[in-house]
Amino acid sequence: MMLLRATIARNHSRFLSNISDVHNNNRWDIFVSSKNLAAPRNENHLVDESLRANVRLLGDSLGRTIARELGEDFVGEIETIRNYAKRQDDGAQLHQYLRSLPDNHILSVARAFNQFLQLANIAEQHHRVHSKGLDDDSRNVSDRPKLIDLFKRIEQEKTNASQLLYDTFSNMKIELVLTAHPTETIRRSLIQKYNLIEECLSLLAMLDPESDEKYVSETAHRAKERLEELVSQAWHTNEFRHERPSPIDEAKSGFAVVENSLWEAVPIFFRDLDQLLLNTTGKRLPLHATPIRFASWMGGDRDGNPNVTAAVTTEVLLLARWQAVQLYISDLEKLKTELSMTKASDELLNLIRNKKAQEPYRELIKDLLVQVRTTREWIQAKLDNRSFTIPKHVQLIRSYKQLQEPLEVCYRSLCANKLDLIANGILLDTLRRLACFGVTLSKLDLRQESTRHIEALEEIISYILPQQSKYSEWTEEKKQEFLINELISKRPLISQRHKWSTETQEVLDTFEIISRQNNDEALGTYIISMTEQPSDILVVALLMKEMANGKLLPIVPLFERLKDLNCASNVIDRLLSIKTYRNLIDNKQQVMIGYSDSAKDAGQLAAAWAQYRAQEGLSEVCKKHGVALTLFHGRGGTVGRGGGPAHAAILSQPPGSVNNSIRVTEQGEMIRFKFGLPGLAVLSMEIYASAVLEATLLPMPKPKESWREEMNKLAARAHRTYNSVVRENSDFVPYFRRITPLNALSQLPLGSRPAKRKQEGGVETLRAIPWIFAWTQIRLLLPSWLGTDDAFGEFLKENPDGLDRIREMIQSWPFFRMYMDMLEMVLAKADTDIAAYYEQRLIEPNSSMQKLSESIRTRLHHIRELVLLITNQKELLESAPRLAHTIALRNPYIEPLHALQAELMQRSLDKKQEDIPADISRAMMTTMAGIAAGLRNTG
Repeated sequence: MMLLRATIARNHSRFLSNISDVHNNNRWDIFVSSKNLAAPRNENHLVDESLRANVRLLGDSLGRTIARELGEDFVGEIETIRNYAKRQDDGAQLHQYLRSLPDNHILSVARAFNQFLQLANIAEQHHRVHSKGLDDDSRNVSDRPKLIDLFKRIEQEKTNASQLLYDTFSNMKIELVLTAHPTETIRRSLIQKYNLIEECLSLLAMLDPESDEKYVSETAHRAKERLEELVSQAWHTNEFRHERPSPIDEAKSGFAVVENSLWEAVPIFFRDLDQLLLNTTGKRLPLHATPIRFASWMGGDRDGNPNVTAAVTTEVLLLARWQAVQLYISDLEKLKTELSMTKASDELLNLIRNKKAQEPYRELIKDLLVQVRTTREWIQAKLDNRSFTIPKHVQLIRSYKQLQEPLEVCYRSLCANKLDLIANGILLDTLRRLACFGVTLSKLDLRQESTRHIEALEEIISYILPQQSKYSEWTEEKKQEFLINELISKRPLISQRHKWSTETQEVLDTFEIISRQNNDEALGTYIISMTEQPSDILVVALLMKEMANGKLLPIVPLFERLKDLNCASNVIDRLLSIKTYRNLIDNKQQVMIGYSDSAKDAGQLAAAWAQYRAQEGLSEVCKKHGVALTLFHGRGGTVGRGGGPAHAAILSQPPGSVNNSIRVTEQGEMIRFKFGLPGLAVLSMEIYASAVLEATLLPMPKPKESWREEMNKLAARAHRTYNSVVRENSDFVPYFRRITPLNALSQLPLGSRPAKRKQEGGVETLRAIPWIFAWTQIRLLLPSWLGTDDAFGEFLKENPDGLDRIREMIQSWPFFRMYMDMLEMVLAKADTDIAAYYEQRLIEPNSSMQKLSESIRTRLHHIRELVLLITNQKELLESAPRLAHTIALRNPYIEPLHALQAELMQRSLDKKQEDIPADISRAMMTTMAGIAAGLRNTG
């Protein structure tokens, strides 16, 4: 069923990414205009009728569900609120109505609007799958060419294109790293129900509505009944977990994405790619090649998260292996059922014990099943902390090669006997999964902040060299000299008998995990947050040498603050000049670029330019040293954290920096939006493959030097403004805490990691995710535009030809075009009127905070006017009407949630958390979840 659904999804025409909804004559009709956005040029053209029908179907089901519990009068109350929200006025009637709601109605009202937006998202995702739709927040269908169109273009522009395409895909290395950042507001229980709702929509899409066959009508009736049952289940399920998820819970959520979506999607993607290569080059993708792989931070990212311990990481590694063998058991059972052929090669016959077996393929697979099942039992025993005796003559599966090699023998045998059609069926699917997932499901990265390593080493040095000053007080030169000597030395540095502090022992235990892995398949890289100097990398190399029994993971420095990005190429240059380090890395270096903290640190414009220049410098340095560089992009879901359409984002990188190799984080709710359904996952993989192929074989020319000079000036001016508001204005932090739901956000049981790196301190200690999330909730989205207003304003004022120069950069420079597209999208989602209402309810009139709030809203209005001038538009997103319409259609459902949230915040002012009634607290969390669902990319 799922394979059929995904196959059908790839054959539908493109859809236009907009939504419609329920309850006008028992339907919530959301086809309204927006005061800030361009009206759609042709509504009939823009709105897909099947999408309209599905949203209406889901909305009607929700309306009936609510009416059954709360009555028709309550549904009428919801309709009244929605009608007030649709009016193009100052919202006074809406606000007055919501302020008059009794406490016992607020939660249900918030839940109704939240649930509707969740269902609207399901309808959108369904249509995106079934029409091979747009990348998230894409402006136009033409912005992202199909892979087949890109193949044709390469054939036209490149000599020897066939071999070039084959070699490029054979060696392509795209690694998508799933992380457990706390932006996913929906429980796994609800996600499962939502996926089942989407399956009902898929089944209905397969049925011919014009058919008069009894079977078709009965099937459709049963599907709609099941859909209504699932909507009712969702409504009667608590939206929030009772407790924060543990790191192990988060890891299990990641495993569920693999099991329920990626396990099916990966072979579909590779079948399509295989066929495309076969048609173009005459050759299939090699069996060992895997252009796209998946990695994970869930259970390995301990940066600022004391809940991720060495014991937790060990358990997650075992759970991942258990899940992998469980999935391979299912695959092997299918192969045993289907591979009943009798013709076999001598190579295959030599592998099986019974040489006279009538069905040699089944015989071999039976042996593999014994190994895999025994491995599962052994892993379960380890998880249960009990002994297990491995049967004689049975080998545990510790490497994917133990399954890959015999299955490749089966593949070659079938092909040799002219059974290629069978070989390239489910057997090839399993081989593709083995190449992609291995037997560990995904490689787990380890991440820790640099200061934790420094503190551990300082304790160690103080013990063995008590006469020395503190390591942290040494010069960089002295640190490097000590570390290099210890890396060369054959004498152990760290005593295994000494009782270290709890913090230091935890660091050492983490490195010891590396030594316990039997091969290099379970773990990926070791990432160092807040890297500043070469010594930060050498410390990790030394701790690995001491604790990992000679095993070495790739060490990845993460540069994430403005000053660190500016120094990144110099740090790597000095590092690669150290012979001792070069001997460890096999001429390969990975560097991670942090988008979240750099934007929080410096503002979006300054951070984006620093990230671009850092990548340029790193590429040049590694080329000079003869080292292959892989850039690892730590992007989030929001523009303020480097988010945006993946295809445009990759093409906007510096020419030559995407050299057929890239790593990218997929965080929080974006995992569900991009990979939560098999069809979505296939689309997302095609987007990544297309972008990396294009950036590698058809790179854009380098930017003009004059553009670089303009960017230097714009970034510097934007940074000054950002600092003057965020860091130098004494009212800013109190204002931020007062007007945003930051404190309530900390109560949301979203993720295992605390919202702050350190519990004391101000904005600088706050993590980027809650920083962005809080500003998004009140629709100011300040981190994504603050500073750009003054930068553009002064540039245009001081340069008579400034408008033409900026327009030239937009037209001809992918980096700047991407920045402007994302800025325009952010401004389309921002709303000064909504922000003003929060100010009215929460900020004391005529106070210094109120003046600051008013000045920020004035800045937002100014940057909107500047962008309209630069883009030569009367309304935002005129050139992207589909995106404009999508945003506008949601507003009547989001605005009541904003008004409710402001009211709830006002009622809770100066109250301790324990004094706030449970229903009010839950209603507050519901408004945050609903706003997040409505705006999509919120964290």
